[in-house]
Amino acid sequence: MDDNILDQKWSAGSLLRFAFPTIVMMIFMGLYTIVDTIFVAQLVNMDALSSINIVCPILNITVGLGTMIAAGGNAIVSRKMGAGENQEAREAFTLLILTGAIIGFLILLGGTTWIDKIVYALGASDLLFPYCKDYLSVLLLFIPANILQTLFSNLFVTAGKPGLGFGLSVLAGVANIILDYIFIVPCGLGIQGAAWGTGFGYLIPTAVGLVYFARSKGTLSFTRPKLNWAVIRESCFNGSSEMVGQLATAVTTFLFNHTMMNLLGEVGVAAITITIYAQFLLNTLYIGFSIGIAPIIGFNYGKRNEVQQKQVFSISMRFIAAASISIFAVSMFGGPCIVRLFTDETSEVYRITANGFTIFSYSFLFCGLNNFTSAMFTALSNGKVSALLSFLRTFGLLAGGILLLPHIWGITGVWLAVPAAEGIMFVVSAACLVHHRKQYSYYSRSQK
Repeated sequence: MDDNILDQKWSAGSLLRFAFPTIVMMIFMGLYTIVDTIFVAQLVNMDALSSINIVCPILNITVGLGTMIAAGGNAIVSRKMGAGENQEAREAFTLLILTGAIIGFLILLGGTTWIDKIVYALGASDLLFPYCKDYLSVLLLFIPANILQTLFSNLFVTAGKPGLGFGLSVLAGVANIILDYIFIVPCGLGIQGAAWGTGFGYLIPTAVGLVYFARSKGTLSFTRPKLNWAVIRESCFNGSSEMVGQLATAVTTFLFNHTMMNLLGEVGVAAITITIYAQFLLNTLYIGFSIGIAPIIGFNYGKRNEVQQKQVFSISMRFIAAASISIFAVSMFGGPCIVRLFTDETSEVYRITANGFTIFSYSFLFCGLNNFTSAMFTALSNGKVSALLSFLRTFGLLAGGILLLPHIWGITGVWLAVPAAEGIMFVVSAACLVHHRKQYSYYSRSQK
């Protein structure tokens, strides 16, 4: 009897129950990330908050590498599990964990060696440079753990243990919040304290993941790996859209910072920092759902179960539609409340951010489908389509919008860049889903 949790008939209720821990995990990660920045804004100062966003591209690249290996490898591992190749799945899984650890240590070494040049290259002003260096120098120590926690967060779902990933994220988030306060206030470490709190938060899922998979007797566990370059290449290729997405986030964050620094100085960078972190929090619902059901899509694709693939796709479309409307409403009417968490409503930073958030909110009507479409093609092992969608969405449309629109409408153009890019990409994503529906058997005209 096959006791694989991925091999079942999916209803709306069972699919959402399966994805729920991952959704809540991502929402909680968004919450503790935004709490991290709130602590910096309220307990240190707004320049320190701006500095976090200046060095954020380094973290985007790191997360991108981890997510690329995790998402691309997830597709391989779940496909092999669906085909009954359990030993090959374990070997691929172990190899991917080792690959992530090696990449993390290389980034740690390079980042520490050239930290001054990196910080200035990211656009730090003389005022922000000390804050940037203090924050990044500590966070680099935890880069390997950051990559491994990203891998484990994704692969716990594939192992049929989404609840474990959720529990660890909650624990890490609570630890991060508590340690942030301890390091910033009683210890007086300022922005370095926030970095130490975040770093120790990375260590919790990493340590538990290493222990769990070393002792696991289930389908996924550590085993003696085989150096299979084909698995590494396919993982990187399949997950390239996730890497493209994070790399593009790094580039667009840099462009946002550069544009706002030129237009409004450090207060402009603080305003865009608040907006970007609020966007991440509100996007976690889509991201968590997409990560949560990706193994199901990959498994059904490997097993050639067209009936369940159609069912999963249909439920997903309804969920994305409902979530998009809900998140738009929250952002439109709750945006000022989110901004007040960072700064007093009498401040210049509040005025700039609150005005922009009203325009920015329209992006949430479109980004749910865009996130899901890219993740779905990754799960289907079509890294080419997924990467092209991510590249167009970010490097093409968003970066282009940031470079062009402020020259036409000034600050308003900055806020319009994201809704314009997401709206155009919504049409492209829908067209792509229609074009490939027969190839992957996730939709037919007769489907109810």
